[in-house]
Amino acid sequence: MAKKPNTPAAGQIRIIGGQWRGRKLPVPHSPGLRPTTDRVRETLFNWLAPVLQGAHCLDCFAGSGALGLEALSRYAASTTLLEFERPVAQQLEKNLALLNAGDAKVFNVNTLNWLAKAGNAFDVVFLDPPFRKGILQDTLNLLEQNQWLADEAWIYVETEAEHGTLDVPASWRLHREKVAGQVAYRLYHRDVTPETGSPEQEL
Repeated sequence: MAKKPNTPAAGQIRIIGGQWRGRKLPVPHSPGLRPTTDRVRETLFNWLAPVLQGAHCLDCFAGSGALGLEALSRYAASTTLLEFERPVAQQLEKNLALLNAGDAKVFNVNTLNWLAKAGNAFDVVFLDPPFRKGILQDTLNLLEQNQWLADEAWIYVETEAEHGTLDVPASWRLHREKVAGQVAYRLYHRDVTPETGSPEQEL
């Protein structure tokens, strides 16, 4: 997995598919910033290909924007990007302007505080939190508890490989999972029957 160099700028990300394929965008230096690699993104967006077009997406720990911007490039209807570090959030705004992406919003916020309020349902949610900070479980719980997820939502979770099995809500079904180096990544499908609110048994 590529590491961020100890220089004033962390470099750039490259959009790997869709309308902005091949576009390179700057990424600022920020401690812990760890863009999802091209290899992992390629696999993830192959998994999401049948459901991404027209989806409303939430990128909870946006960082470089590698996930949220890739989704927009592949014709998601909208993406909301949450980022705590102000310089990183400002660069996301600049990158959206470079792409002329009017269907995205950046919020310079603490993600857990944002999710603690009642939400609007999203179709696809990306979770790539800072590693070893102990905030993933709270994030999973808040997404489910505060109506941030559509009945048939897809939730992507990227963690340290050593993290082990995740304690996810009962309505989430593991759809795919892989390990790449020090990173484990999983895609869950939320299956809730609208009439009863109970989890379905099949994907």
